[in-house]
Amino acid sequence: MNRFSSKHIARLLIELVVLLAIYFLGTQIAVWLAWPIPGGVVGLGLLLATFATGLVKPAALQLGAGVLMAEMLLFFIPALMSLLDYGGLVRNDGWRILLVIGFSTLSVMLVTAFTVEMVCRWSMRREA
Repeated sequence: MNRFSSKHIARLLIELVVLLAIYFLGTQIAVWLAWPIPGGVVGLGLLLATFATGLVKPAALQLGAGVLMAEMLLFFIPALMSLLDYGGLVRNDGWRILLVIGFSTLSVMLVTAFTVEMVCRWSMRREA
């Protein structure tokens, strides 16, 4: 099959539009409810809910998600360019920034691990 067939491109565009619509819906919900949570995180929650309810199968969005994941560096270029603008800050307080990043990463990993463990135990007790 030709990688760039019209059917392939149409499916890719539809999947990207669906993912973008879920993102925008999450952003609107965060604004309407005045939540301090970013709209992208709310959108990820909506996407997870659609997968969990079976409304959308993960394979249905695999092509669009794959393209976004392949181009992930593009989303980080603005952050890298800001490092050039604030080089002095990184030189002076870089160790503090790295400490905060390390601590927050470790905290997220621990909370995720304990949450997964708790949900697995709860699920096993419920099945028994």
